[in-house]
Amino acid sequence: MSSTRSTLLSLMLAAVASAASINVPGTSDPWLAGMPSGSTASVDDSAPAESPVLVSLTLVPGSMLIFSATGGVSNTPTCGCFPPDGGGLISHLTGAENGIANVNAPINSLLGLFLDDTQPNLTAAPGGLDFGTIGLNFTTLAPGLKQVFFIGDGRTNTNISQNFIVPTGATRLFLGTMDGFEWENNTGQLEVNVGVVPEPGSWLLVACGILAFAVRRFAAARP
Repeated sequence: MSSTRSTLLSLMLAAVASAASINVPGTSDPWLAGMPSGSTASVDDSAPAESPVLVSLTLVPGSMLIFSATGGVSNTPTCGCFPPDGGGLISHLTGAENGIANVNAPINSLLGLFLDDTQPNLTAAPGGLDFGTIGLNFTTLAPGLKQVFFIGDGRTNTNISQNFIVPTGATRLFLGTMDGFEWENNTGQLEVNVGVVPEPGSWLLVACGILAFAVRRFAAARP
């Protein structure tokens, strides 16, 4: 491979968003995020059986994440499954728990939660988010640490991709589903892709690299 092509490939790889693909079972209880084995939540759930899914992705505070999700889950043992945007709005029956905030969000929807490196129940829970007030068609959301937040399918009802800002101090992202209590008998799963939105400067770098490569190819082809 020529040095020019090698350099161009390096530029393109540097600008491509980091990404992760995750399967999120309907049994994934966000209020067990970051809690050790044997911890309990939501009346009948325990870690690790009903723990939410930790996303293998390096987080940069202030950066923006995008999500896409398919599949379906149900809050019953029989999968009359809901898509990632879920159904009617509900709150967590036991409220804030294990230092993690309550939330008002669609049942069976895809949820996210940012944590730092500490066990969440070592400090008090923050105020919760109410998506009856916020709505589900926001274009940008900035949840705080330990605030459960709605993701759904990651798009507005007009098919615009939604951006989620990583909060200061965040080192871990967990994904789960919404229920009122007892995730242990839920069914189905969601297939989720998470990506980091590249900064504009990264795309400019790629564009400049492509242009330089094209110019050199054109010059080399001239007699």
